[in-house]
Amino acid sequence: MKKAISVSLILVAISLIGFVLLQVNWVINIVQTQEQKIKFRVEQSAKEAADSLGSVSSVASLRLRGQGIPIPNNNFLFPYIKINQRFSQSEVNNIIYKALKNHEAEKYQIEYAITYGIGSDAIPELLTPNFATIAQQLATDSLLNLNTLIRSFPIAPETDDGNPIAQEFLNVFVPNLSGQAWRSLTWILVGSALLTLITISAFYLTVRTMLLQRKLSKIKSDFINNMTHEFKTPLATISLAVDALHNEKVQGNKEKSIYFSSIIKEENRRMNKHVETILQAALMEKQEFNLNKSKLHIHSIIEHLVDNFSLQLFDKEGEVVLHLNASNDLIEGDEVHITNLLNNLIDNAVKYSKPDVPPRIVITTTNSAKHLIIQIEDNGIGMSKESVKRIFEKFYRAHTGNLHNVKGFGLGMTYVKDIVDAHNGKIKVDSNYGKGSVFVVDLPVILN
Repeated sequence: MKKAISVSLILVAISLIGFVLLQVNWVINIVQTQEQKIKFRVEQSAKEAADSLGSVSSVASLRLRGQGIPIPNNNFLFPYIKINQRFSQSEVNNIIYKALKNHEAEKYQIEYAITYGIGSDAIPELLTPNFATIAQQLATDSLLNLNTLIRSFPIAPETDDGNPIAQEFLNVFVPNLSGQAWRSLTWILVGSALLTLITISAFYLTVRTMLLQRKLSKIKSDFINNMTHEFKTPLATISLAVDALHNEKVQGNKEKSIYFSSIIKEENRRMNKHVETILQAALMEKQEFNLNKSKLHIHSIIEHLVDNFSLQLFDKEGEVVLHLNASNDLIEGDEVHITNLLNNLIDNAVKYSKPDVPPRIVITTTNSAKHLIIQIEDNGIGMSKESVKRIFEKFYRAHTGNLHNVKGFGLGMTYVKDIVDAHNGKIKVDSNYGKGSVFVVDLPVILN
């Protein structure tokens, strides 16, 4: 299965990379095509506008007469009458806009100038406000030249014999050509980006799901192995004890019969506890557990639990130091679950102590504005950063090095986290490998 998942990930990754490269190539091509389309449309529009400006309208003739300029009977002298004498700026704008609209180019930014003559000797007659600025920039910036469409079209009215005479020119700039091409394709590019993002997200979710499935498969295998071991040991002990009880010598000895019976009872209790732990974890996962909340004094629960661990600590020459400084230790919670929560934390502090160092557990309580803060600090083996990150994961068990006497299903800390969450609290852990761990539980208190 591991090999199949690896091959699948490689194939999906290759497909994703290929798709992204195709999308990038498609975007580059479509932008370049759009640039060419803008150039063509603007050139056709400017040519049409130049032809329109080259013809003489009756409106222009009336204006010239109103200005006292004599109008000859033929068009031969019209080339010498400049465009700015025949048309106003607004009329030129309208003519150019109409030509742009005819070729679907009115949405592009166009700067123009009408000059008498062309080149360095050209005399400007009419021009847009930004034309001169762009012309100056083009003279010094070669990159700007590459990204600007520059075209000149003769404004050539015909004489009586039909020969055009070009003395004036329509000069057109389309600045930031690539930028305008990108903007004109906004929705197409946004759609492409969204499609790419969706594809990448789908790839991420697929990879994440596959890795999670592999992780769950490993966890399941570890759990089954661990559960088999946890049940096999008490079953083997019970089997031996039952065999011993069938022995005639043991049957004739009341003390030995009681001894082996107590072993059977104790191992049976252990198995029941394991079963209860597994069932409890299942209920937690389904959120089907019910909390029987009541008013609880945490200090009393802590003191009772410390007494329960006194024998274990005595065997290890350890101690528990209490700093119950909280002025308000009253919370609303489920007594059984809260007791189990604190019991698990203290039990871990005892179990994960160093074999050659007496355990020292410091339990401190304080208050914040609306919460009770319970801190449980130990001097045990501690945890790595990886273990700290995963400590609340179901079935996860931190590596304990040479410490082999620690057993369980890896459900204790998951249970602790679920109970804290169910009581609207918070829990965090800080640990240094080889130095010890600190668990901090934050629970809301009942305010007086």
